[in-house]
Amino acid sequence: MSNISGVFTNWGEAYGRFVEVFIDGHWWVVGDSLENIGKTTKRLLVNAYPFLYGGSGASSSVFRGSSPKAAGYAKPTKDVEQRFKD
Repeated sequence: MSNISGVFTNWGEAYGRFVEVFIDGHWWVVGDSLENIGKTTKRLLVNAYPFLYGGSGASSSVFRGSSPKAAGYAKPTKDVEQRFKD
C-alpha cells in the first residue's frame, strides 16, 4: 500500500491509449469514406457532364450498349414460361 499512485497512473495511461486509438481509428474511417465519396462524385460528374469535367463524348456512349442495331434495350427472345423450362 505504499505505492498507491501507480494505480492511478496506470489507469490514466491505459485510458489515454484507448482514447488515442479510438480517435485515430475514427479519423481513419472518416478520411477513407470522404475520399471514396469524393472519387465517386467525381466519376458521376464526368459521366453526367463529359464535356464540362474532362470526359469525352464517346465514352458516354459506352454505357448505352455496343450494338448499333438495338436501341439500347434488351429484348426477350423466349416466353417467360419457356425460360423456366430450359
